[in-house]
Amino acid sequence: MEENLRFVYLKEYWYISAFINTNEFIGEIKAEEIEALLLERLKNLNENDLNKAFKFLEKYPHAEEKKQTLREMANTISIECDWEPFFQNFPYTDENNPYTEDNRDLVYNTLGYFKLEVEYFKNEPYKKEKISPDLIQQIPFITIDILKKFGKKRENQFLLLDTESPIYVFVISNKILPMEVQWNEESISKYKKILGYWTQVYAGQWGDYTENYFETRVKKNLSNRLSELHYIKRNSGFIYMVERNYKTEFQYIKDYILEPTPKMRAVLFALMSINNSLDVLFMKRYSDVFMSLDKIEEKTKNLRFLRGMIQTKMSLIYSELDWNPRQHYTRVLTHLINKFRLEVIIKRTNEKFKTLHDSMQELYVKRSEQIQKMTKKALFFLQIILGAGFIIEFANAIRISFGVSDTSDPSRLLHSIISLALGVFLLITIGYYIYSRIKSRASEYGHTADAVIQDENQNVILIKRKYAPFKGKYALPGGFIKYNEDPKQAVIREVREETNLVVEIINKIGIYDQKDRDPRGKIVSTAFRCRLVRDLSRMAGGDDAATAEAIPIDKIRTMDLAFDHKKILKDAGIF
Repeated sequence: MEENLRFVYLKEYWYISAFINTNEFIGEIKAEEIEALLLERLKNLNENDLNKAFKFLEKYPHAEEKKQTLREMANTISIECDWEPFFQNFPYTDENNPYTEDNRDLVYNTLGYFKLEVEYFKNEPYKKEKISPDLIQQIPFITIDILKKFGKKRENQFLLLDTESPIYVFVISNKILPMEVQWNEESISKYKKILGYWTQVYAGQWGDYTENYFETRVKKNLSNRLSELHYIKRNSGFIYMVERNYKTEFQYIKDYILEPTPKMRAVLFALMSINNSLDVLFMKRYSDVFMSLDKIEEKTKNLRFLRGMIQTKMSLIYSELDWNPRQHYTRVLTHLINKFRLEVIIKRTNEKFKTLHDSMQELYVKRSEQIQKMTKKALFFLQIILGAGFIIEFANAIRISFGVSDTSDPSRLLHSIISLALGVFLLITIGYYIYSRIKSRASEYGHTADAVIQDENQNVILIKRKYAPFKGKYALPGGFIKYNEDPKQAVIREVREETNLVVEIINKIGIYDQKDRDPRGKIVSTAFRCRLVRDLSRMAGGDDAATAEAIPIDKIRTMDLAFDHKKILKDAGIF
């Protein structure tokens, strides 16, 4: 009897969390673009698009029949996409890719989600009986690949879709074959295998699942009616309602089960994004990638603000749990908070903020102690010199040296020579103090090394940048200097990492520290002219370089190079 029971598919809702910048485009218009894109692509899938899904289906009985059904599902798909803002004025910067294609700061100001109402066989409802959970999960998997490419387009740089998580799928059914069932504990246990397939769309169907597995799958039925089933899992949900209830009560289900789910998932996306940004900031402080303490402090302050906004929103939800009289709705909210582990992730985020704060304080204290030590040493020597009246004696010594005073007294002359020596020492002390302050400030700069290399035909070796800033533009090979690394060692290492070429240094071209030469902040570059030790046969892009190429000088004249690398080439005498 269990195997004969079938839920009949009606429709489904997809939810995709996202950040957008509403100053750049309107979310509703972007939703229309996504709707048109998916309809066009999904209705015209080729064998390559379906290949991964077909391999998945081959392990099931009637695989060829399922493949044909999947083709028909894609061809008949109906999609309506809307944008739903949840957090407005939510300024988030993605630290994994903080710059736009034209190197503006990549900032989003709204957190929300795209809601897609999806239906297969809308005009042929009798065919819906062929749809099973293993088929339902295939189209969202194909869709996420389409959206990944969509999100990488230049015109979508101010749209950050959550394409790392599966699309959240809420499946709706309003019919059971061959008969209706009263959903008490006994019938749930009796039909747990069938229920298990539908309650977790993405989990697949395996014949060797244990009893404990199916028990876990069918826990947390949130319905308070024997004629309905309400399941919310981490990546999918399932709602069954008898047809009479569906006609009269589905709007309630949308308002109090479906809609809260993507909102809580958007909170999860925001928290995970903040966590990722904290990881990036922490690693940048202790890696070769430059970022000043002040910049990290500024970014951390903004992330704390976003955390505060999320905690405020969660406080409102907790308040609603306290006073809302709808017991069913409060059960759903509590379940969502637990299912998405929001309290655990908030706690982890707070711990990361503390760790980053403590590490920043250590660096600030270290820098302050270094400055105080240098200042104290310089002032100590200055106090001795001033206290001994060496300034006056130094002035007298200078007059004697230039023949202004009487030098007939040998003792006076000796005294003046000593005073002159101490005066020179004073100047060295003051110079050391000034140098120490400059060096301390310079430690908050990033330092890079760049190479000008020509082949035997005088072509210049350039790399195409793989990452922002200046992603996709050509630049000289080079990169950040590691701690305690000599610039000459750094440029040879970076050339090898980015081009697979071995070079030796001819001479230093210069040091480049112009303001705003690099959108990442205060970065000073030392440029070297280099010669090839080996030929170009092994040249290949690597590390931060998408490609490495030998480009004629005449072509480079018309190119827009990254950073100030055209100036470096001019200073090197290339043109």
